[in-house]
Amino acid sequence: TYRTIRYETSSDRVATVTLNRPEVLNAFDRQMCEEVQHVWGTIKANPDVNAVVLRSEGERAFCTGLDISKPFGQPDDVWNHLDPGELLSPKWQKLWKPVVCAVQGMCTAGAFYFVNESDVVICSTDATFFDSHVSGGLVSAIEPIGLMRRVGLGETLRMALMGNDERMSAETALRVSLVTEVVEGDQLWSRAHELAAEIAARPSSATQGTVRAIWESLDRPYRAAMEQG
Repeated sequence: TYRTIRYETSSDRVATVTLNRPEVLNAFDRQMCEEVQHVWGTIKANPDVNAVVLRSEGERAFCTGLDISKPFGQPDDVWNHLDPGELLSPKWQKLWKPVVCAVQGMCTAGAFYFVNESDVVICSTDATFFDSHVSGGLVSAIEPIGLMRRVGLGETLRMALMGNDERMSAETALRVSLVTEVVEGDQLWSRAHELAAEIAARPSSATQGTVRAIWESLDRPYRAAMEQG
């Protein structure tokens, strides 16, 4: 039983994970991080699931990053701090089943842990993407590393340095390949499920192997990546 997320499966071999803290714009606390980590493991071990939809409840925001209204619970020694992204990321958890991410409303800061490591990202017309770290006097470091793999150095630096003062629209996100499709808000969940179901209809051994080969190639020089593939 989860308190901060919902987990559902359907007969078409699609699992749906819904971030469910709309009252705080789906910001994550330690409990959500641990529940997301657990659900990735559950999906990985479930032979009846071939693909995943990641979405969030509420209209205002997909996710606004870390919930700063409550302590995350880090040890005093900074070198022993946990990066929440290790718990939130399907790839850190070695989940190779394809993930379709559906973004609506605001997507900022730690929300990119989800976006950066999903396989297919779509959004609604009202989606906006920005990185609030520097506006709060914080270094933006981890999220831009993943973002650069999607949109390149220029767009990443612009987002990281502009903070709250500039928000990337859905149209721009499509142009720079942060997302692959933009739909009306009332179509977002159904379209994400449709894409996931189409992927899930393929042999899971093939789709998982494809996801793993492509993602792990990003950590290697070209020739080494080819040999790894």
